[in-house]
Amino acid sequence: MEHTYRLVISCPDRVGIVAKVSNFLSTYNGWITEASHHSDTQTGWFFMRHEIKASSIPFGLDQFRTAFEPIAREFSMNWHIADSARPKKVVLMCSKESHCVADLLHRWHSREINAEIVAVISNHEDLRRMVEWHEIPYHHIPVSRDNRDEAFGEIEGLVEGYDADVVVLARYMQILPASLCEKYAGKVINIHHSFLPSFAGARPYHQAYSRGVKLIGATCHYVTQDLDEGPIIEQDVIRISHSDSIEDMVRLGKDVEKNVLARGLRSHIEDRVITYENKTVVFN
Repeated sequence: MEHTYRLVISCPDRVGIVAKVSNFLSTYNGWITEASHHSDTQTGWFFMRHEIKASSIPFGLDQFRTAFEPIAREFSMNWHIADSARPKKVVLMCSKESHCVADLLHRWHSREINAEIVAVISNHEDLRRMVEWHEIPYHHIPVSRDNRDEAFGEIEGLVEGYDADVVVLARYMQILPASLCEKYAGKVINIHHSFLPSFAGARPYHQAYSRGVKLIGATCHYVTQDLDEGPIIEQDVIRISHSDSIEDMVRLGKDVEKNVLARGLRSHIEDRVITYENKTVVFN
């Protein structure tokens, strides 16, 4: 992978934004390898993402931030710049189902995902052997009504201790406290079946089978205090028919879930997602 800097910007839309940024980069001989732009006519906001060859810029990120700050102030930008050479640190959280965790571990092991999985946290012991085979720390933290505050306090301490950039709920079947949702806003990713808000609760595939649905799918989104209503990063569906059993639906649903979660995480760690209001712009 080529070493690049990723400049990500959102700001009120107006004339001259792209020209100003391009002129700034040109002044320092910045070589743009990828450029993406989007103007939202409903909100009046502009979004952009540039990848720049790191070797073409004569200074590091701290000096870049200092030099770029006057432009950011002029255009009232929300912005950040990231270094592709610094893989983001990822903490996975899971319960008993293995398909999402196993898929992400495989993609990490085969270097399909440019990230560092620093730990796995679970409220069950079921997946320990699989995780530790990859030489990744596995933390078993049971959660119950009686120890909920203590358990999530311990989880928060682990996330802080690992200096995690993103937490992935890879079929973690506990609801995060509102305080953690707020503290890690835009840094916690979840996956769930896309039936919601239909067929909520237990045994969703059984409910869907009884209703005779023709499409099933999955949604990857950021976690907020509003359960399963955070900004959507990625979605997909697969068609089924009357001949598919409940077991077929569960199997096909798991395939969609793991693929959607992997794509959503990849977009996040490559700084391709910009959140605004309760939506996202995802530059692919």
